[in-house]
Amino acid sequence: MNELGDLRPSQLIYTFGVGALIDLPHMSGLIMGLDDWDTRYCTEITEERLLKAIRQKQGNQLKRLLLPPIALDENERDPAAPAIGVPVVPFPRWLRCPVCDTLATIESGVFHLVQDRYRPDKTRYVHASCTKGTNPAGLPVRFLAACREGHLTDFPWIEYVHKGKVPCKPSLLTLREYGAAGDASDIIVECKSCSSQARMADAFDRDNFKMKCVAHHPHLRQSDASGCKEESRTILLGASNSWFPMVMSAITLPTDSSNKVAELVDQHWSELKDIPSLDVAKFVTAPSRMPSLAEGSAEEIWAAIESKRAGGGNDDGEEPDLKIAEWHALTAATLAKSSRDFTVRRVKAPESYESLFDDAVLLERLREVRALLGFTRIESKGDFAAATKEDDERATSLGRNPPVWLPVSEVRGEGIFLRFKEVALQAWEARAEVKNLDQEFLGAHANWRRLRNQNPPTAAYPGIRYALIHSLAHALMRQISLECGYTAASVRERIYCRGANEEDGPMAGLLIYTAASDSEGTLGGLVQLGNPQSLGRLLDQALEEMRICGSDPLCAEHSPSGDGRGVHGACCHACLFAPETSCEKGNRFLDRTTLIPTFAGKGAEFFSGD
Repeated sequence: MNELGDLRPSQLIYTFGVGALIDLPHMSGLIMGLDDWDTRYCTEITEERLLKAIRQKQGNQLKRLLLPPIALDENERDPAAPAIGVPVVPFPRWLRCPVCDTLATIESGVFHLVQDRYRPDKTRYVHASCTKGTNPAGLPVRFLAACREGHLTDFPWIEYVHKGKVPCKPSLLTLREYGAAGDASDIIVECKSCSSQARMADAFDRDNFKMKCVAHHPHLRQSDASGCKEESRTILLGASNSWFPMVMSAITLPTDSSNKVAELVDQHWSELKDIPSLDVAKFVTAPSRMPSLAEGSAEEIWAAIESKRAGGGNDDGEEPDLKIAEWHALTAATLAKSSRDFTVRRVKAPESYESLFDDAVLLERLREVRALLGFTRIESKGDFAAATKEDDERATSLGRNPPVWLPVSEVRGEGIFLRFKEVALQAWEARAEVKNLDQEFLGAHANWRRLRNQNPPTAAYPGIRYALIHSLAHALMRQISLECGYTAASVRERIYCRGANEEDGPMAGLLIYTAASDSEGTLGGLVQLGNPQSLGRLLDQALEEMRICGSDPLCAEHSPSGDGRGVHGACCHACLFAPETSCEKGNRFLDRTTLIPTFAGKGAEFFSGD
């Protein structure tokens, strides 16, 4: 194997995960499935709440959460050792010579791989037999075929250029661009053997050009034996709809602070979880081997191990809601004692907003673990932070068999938690204008699900209070990113929302946070904005920005769509939309009329319009 480039661990979760295409310096590659990963260089991450929740979705065979393999520094690396990293294969398998326009597969022998052991980023395919140039680099073609079931394959060039007829043999193909703009209408594929031609713009006309899906999963090196009923469609290399991650995340919560040994066992759980007996515990946890556990005796450590195992419970049953425990930890009358992964303090409610919010909680340190469960193509489920059971129906697996481990990223950072007063929220929900808006959102949500063949259509509707909390979170994120110095894509939301009649009680709050992969986390700029005066000022500014949008009056007049294409009201990229890495609902359930009056809507606002 050859080293071809570098990726950050978080990119392997959100951008270039298993099954995604990655643009390498001189070629295009496909991240292979978990079966091909070398886990000897992976680091296990402990997050029991997240592991248990994923087991409910993917089975009890799942045992571990692992960080992707991290390459050693050049000074520590053994030159004779195999390459450390994530396996990648060239994809698409068709290449084009930019000089003579020859179009051929990698397997055809027309293109040859050239490697540079000292500059691995220069590894490339060349067209050695080119008649118009000297060893020009072969470029990956820009056209692929994919379907909504997650299948991906090379574009059927031979069938397409011959218009479905029996192709001539041999078929010598060229792909020529006649315009400088690179538009598909200016690109023509031609068979030199029989002079058949086809314009690439026609490949995107789904009414006149249809492709049967071959049910191919190149990241698994296999095709589905049962085939695929979906229609395959032409997509562009690098298109944003070629890969959507399905991620589940959890914030690390502290253990019982009164038991120091239990806290230490929790921190070293990945090393202690497989200890079978007290005798083995005495050997493994001896101070000479694990000095960090010297505060406890072997008997205390073994008791803490058994207690943690028993506390894990049975993984069978209903899938747990990871946010409930976080909500209780952030709203408890007495906040948890500070730890390495969770440090919080309570401050007064934002100034001038005491009647609408309870006291705020500042998370000076937090740890979040994000796991990649699967992915989709063509269509996103619109939920980037917490996958649901319904998403599993169309999710593409990361391996050929049910996974025994999943890739994760671990980040540390800081955040601000803001809790709505339940009395004020229920009074707002009782208004006639709010009830009407709730019905509009419910109808848009149902149509959105019908368009994607999800039944029943009204299931998983979060309610109008979610639209309010979600809209405020986006308004605050935009304003905070201007104040604290973090980019908009670096600030994230975590919405806590349950109705007043829910079994576990109502929830109405939002956590705005930022995190980094560095072990020290972030630098405190976000938390500094959480004091009552600063947070009150930020709320004033954020709400003022929502009154008039650069796209008004079109934005203000937009109501939740009835055609199923969107589930949002008065909002757009100029006012409320956020980067997909920041939003946990794919920019759905947003409406600034829930916050303040607009040109086209009054009466449904939660905040006074004075």
